Amino acid sequence: MITTPGLVSHPLPDVTRPDAGHILLSEWMTDSPEQQRAAMDATLDAWEQHPLPTEFLSRLCFAGTDGRTILNYAQWTRPEAHLAFAQDPRNQATLAQRITTAVGEVGKPGSYRLYRSMRLAGRHGQVPGCIVGVSFDTDGEDTARRFIDTLVNHFSGTQPTVPGGGIASHFHIRSDGRRVFNFSEWTTAEAHQRTVETQLQAGGEVTNLIASIPGLRPLGFKRYLPYRGLVRPLP
Repeated sequence: MITTPGLVSHPLPDVTRPDAGHILLSEWMTDSPEQQRAAMDATLDAWEQHPLPTEFLSRLCFAGTDGRTILNYAQWTRPEAHLAFAQDPRNQATLAQRITTAVGEVGKPGSYRLYRSMRLAGRHGQVPGCIVGVSFDTDGEDTARRFIDTLVNHFSGTQPTVPGGGIASHFHIRSDGRRVFNFSEWTTAEAHQRTVETQLQAGGEVTNLIASIPGLRPLGFKRYLPYRGLVRPLP
């Protein structure tokens, strides 16, 4: 049962919603598909049954296709609202403790903001069946912005066309500027794998562009399937 009025169950976030000024990202590891599902369900059950402030916008879990990884994605209106919620002793004694009991110690999530996005022209309503998380280390904020601007401008702000494949790319920058996370939407995991084996090989258009940015270090990617989430719809 969802405790807070105005929230709904939904497996995907509205990544580009204009009121999301603060994004939280973290990755958890489990030992098996059974533990993966149990951890996600316990987490979302706890959030759904806990009173949440109006500044809370979404909290979602994505299931890694490896059967072990969990991607956590959350949206708040602003950092101060999340910090006040997280530091409230009442929330620590209930919500935080409940998740720790079910999942174990998981550490603090990274604080991000959405910087720029690319979408397929005329395909804004297409629902992704797979999320690919692509990470990069950077030398700092300037490098992060230069990389994203170079890539997005190279493709004129439009997601490159891949038959049956990519839908959108949403580039997030961590608050310290030293990490870029691309929340990339795809039709299926298989479509992404076909693209990796063809257009994303060494010497290709995208890999050459990435290699041209000083201070940028690709960290690889992981694939996730939408699983479950708690979302506050836009008015």
